[in-house]
Amino acid sequence: MKKSIFLILALLSAVTSSAQVGDARNMTSIGVNGGMGTSSVSFIPSIKQTLHLGPTFGVTFRHTSEKYFFLICGNQIECNIANRGWKELIEDGSGNEYNRVTTYIEIPMFAHLGFGREIRGFQGYINIGPQVSYLLKEKENYGGREPWDTSNRPNNVTGQYGTATAHKFDYGITAGAGLELRTGIGIFGIEGRYYFGLGNIYGITKKDYFGRCANSTISVRASYMIML
Repeated sequence: MKKSIFLILALLSAVTSSAQVGDARNMTSIGVNGGMGTSSVSFIPSIKQTLHLGPTFGVTFRHTSEKYFFLICGNQIECNIANRGWKELIEDGSGNEYNRVTTYIEIPMFAHLGFGREIRGFQGYINIGPQVSYLLKEKENYGGREPWDTSNRPNNVTGQYGTATAHKFDYGITAGAGLELRTGIGIFGIEGRYYFGLGNIYGITKKDYFGRCANSTISVRASYMIML
């Protein structure tokens, strides 16, 4: 099921660039993006968390291929470096603190649908498509009261401590909505985006510790692009 959803979104992104049923366009833009994201990992058995805050930045390439009625259709691909991870909310009286910081290289591939002004003025848009990522590095941070005591953890969930990420390759679905101001010196934009991981950072077979352990991220980012 997860692979099917991922492939459908990839095909949607490809079809957007190849289908020509509206007024043809041939506009290419490149630029940079950056912002902040709050991330967590969905664990089964559950681990109570607060959101981990980290930066994201990268480069953007967009090609607009057609206008169909009021929709301006195209494809967008990015290459980003993102700080992810999770921060546990430990309320068992131990006084322990724990968070894990992970750094991924991300490649989202969007079907880009805009509406509004094409040359100068405001244009709203939505992006939706698959995303693949690869873990570059990770770091565990232990803090709080010593000695470290896990004897009273809820559900006795301790398998994450000291266990490196098993699956460095990650994949999922990402979607966002934003607003751009198109000017004579470039395109200035702001976007809110959500990533839902379909892969798991550890094994999830019957012999493994977790039944699910997938990334999720909510981010806000600004961008600047120029039209070629």
